[in-house]
Amino acid sequence: MSKLKKNCSVLPLTLALLTCTAFTANVPAEAVETAAESAAAEETVAEVAAAEETVAEVAAAEETVAEVAAAEETVAEVAAAEDEAADADAELPLSEYWTEDSPVAESLRDYVTMVTNEDDPDNFIPVKDRIAVFDMDGTLTCETFFTYYDTMMYIDFCDTLLDDSEWLSERDKKELKEVADSITPEYKAGEELARDFARAYSGMTVQELYDHAVEFGQKETASFNNMRYIDGFYLPMAELVEYLYDNDFTIYVISGTERTTTRAIVANSPIKDFVTPSHVIGTEFEIKLEGHEKTSSNMDYKYGEEGKDDQLIITGGFVQKNLNANKTIFIEREIGQRPVLAFGNSGSDTSMMQYALIDNEYPSEAYMVVADDTEREWGMQDWDEKSQEYIDQGFIPVSMKEDFAQIYPEEITKAETQYQAPGAEEEEAEEELIEEELVEEELEEEVLDEAA
Repeated sequence: MSKLKKNCSVLPLTLALLTCTAFTANVPAEAVETAAESAAAEETVAEVAAAEETVAEVAAAEETVAEVAAAEETVAEVAAAEDEAADADAELPLSEYWTEDSPVAESLRDYVTMVTNEDDPDNFIPVKDRIAVFDMDGTLTCETFFTYYDTMMYIDFCDTLLDDSEWLSERDKKELKEVADSITPEYKAGEELARDFARAYSGMTVQELYDHAVEFGQKETASFNNMRYIDGFYLPMAELVEYLYDNDFTIYVISGTERTTTRAIVANSPIKDFVTPSHVIGTEFEIKLEGHEKTSSNMDYKYGEEGKDDQLIITGGFVQKNLNANKTIFIEREIGQRPVLAFGNSGSDTSMMQYALIDNEYPSEAYMVVADDTEREWGMQDWDEKSQEYIDQGFIPVSMKEDFAQIYPEEITKAETQYQAPGAEEEEAEEELIEEELVEEELEEEVLDEAA
């Protein structure tokens, strides 16, 4: 019974297979092959389409990569340009305290670039011959009237320390004080006054004068707010000194101020790292060995003999004022060659300037600072007049008003009053008191008249 059921269930499947076999047998072989080829072709078309889509996607991706690369290149170029511009701004010499469009700063940059270029044999200056000389007062530092360092130091010394001198007679002290009191804004810093300076400091050791000059520099000038005397250096000129030093120039300060005082000023100034004491030349006071100050010559004595702690003493004698032609003599005597750059501010510097310009084997320039700034400084010089005067002499004029972007540190400002003579406050107070007494007397007379 079970076998019968099994045979019955298989029967329909068998019939279907027989039917299908019979149908297939009746289809031509070519038709089957064509259908297969058609299916394969369709598959190929689909594959080609897929490949083309892939190619398009790759092309799009490559285009995107190219765009990204171009963008990155643009960003890099912009960054490089910004860095180059920043470097150019940062490296442009004389751009911190000089005005942006200063023709003087530009001429100085051009000059230094020219003479330091080894590929320009006609203008190149060897390092050993790159010598620049600077006057100090009025060129590097403020000297407008009573901000003149050594003059005010002398006035202060006569007022505070002169009476302590054991070297000077009372008559000498009286004379020196009268000289100090007679100094007015129109005074001339000539040899006669320098001789008085030498007399006032007689008996001091060289070190004592140096220390006194440093100490005085801490006192404040009445001509400016928040300015000590040592703060009077012009920032643009200090920047220039550093610029020249960085380009292997040897810097000398050639001053009409006494040498020891000048050394003390320079050693405590913004240019202290660029000018050594041996490169300071100034007016000379007579100096001799302690105990032999009155002897005409010290050549027969020996310093430190037998372990003695000898001192060098300022005798009160005078050697030479370092102005006008004397500046050229000092330069020849102590430097031994002509400078290629010279900087000054007055007629007493013109000899030094011409010494740099005349018959120089190298390209040379001379610059004159003109005190024409009445807003930030006490300068009273007329630019048109002074600049033309200097141009006619072959010098390049420097305008404090137009070339100096900043003269002093920001906290230093011009005072309301330029100068008040010693004792002026007491005199003013006394005059006010007298005036008040006169007013009271007039009131009393009026009261008496009314009572009568």
